[in-house]
Amino acid sequence: MAGKMTLYKLVVLGDGGVGKTALTIQLCLNHFVETYDPTIEDSYRKQVQIDSQSCMLEVLDTAGQEEYIALRDQWIRDGEGFVLVYSISSRSSFARIQKFHHQIQRVKESSLSGSPTYPGSPLSASSNGSAFGPAPVMLVGNKCDRVTEREVSTQEGSALARELGCDFVEASAKNCVNVEKAFYDVVRQLRRQRQQSFGQGHKSSRADKSDRKTRGDGYGNRDAARYGRNGQRAGGSRGKHGSEKNTKCVIL
Repeated sequence: MAGKMTLYKLVVLGDGGVGKTALTIQLCLNHFVETYDPTIEDSYRKQVQIDSQSCMLEVLDTAGQEEYIALRDQWIRDGEGFVLVYSISSRSSFARIQKFHHQIQRVKESSLSGSPTYPGSPLSASSNGSAFGPAPVMLVGNKCDRVTEREVSTQEGSALARELGCDFVEASAKNCVNVEKAFYDVVRQLRRQRQQSFGQGHKSSRADKSDRKTRGDGYGNRDAARYGRNGQRAGGSRGKHGSEKNTKCVIL
């Protein structure tokens, strides 16, 4: 439908000082922040075109410090996809990635039995994407412009991403290298999950309709006038996707 945009909620996680805010502001405001100002929680929105499709990104920039671990649970519940950031010039930030990833998995799994966090989201009925598969995660090795300060190799980042089952890219918020890719690829994963779920729903609907048709063909001759050749109600209208608008139980 023209003018209708899909909302994607992305959450940026990682240790303090790795450049989460710099990546977010570079994406949303096309500006590089030189000074480090610790964030607690900042939200940004940007309308973008990804693969010729308009969408609205809501990016939540979060605190990496341990004292905000309880808040982080809520940020993860509200998120659909995640950008998990470390600095290539900080071995300690790389070492903490697995803790952040484990927290994402733990919170998302526990949310299966909870209520949706924000009504109206396309994923709210399925615990923010859990029914569509694992929440998409992009592992980002930021500050790749700091070549002489590198402490984590590209190979190490790629190996960790394979271990965690997520995508990987090295980026530079300062030089605007792979910033869009880091976020857009998460959106692409979310989009594929939604399309696959939508397709499975239609397959289930078609199978159910086929089952009703088979049962309809078993009616006796005296019911032939009441039911058409395909087992649908004679003169009955069909819904938008070919399913029957009104289904009635006939007791013979």
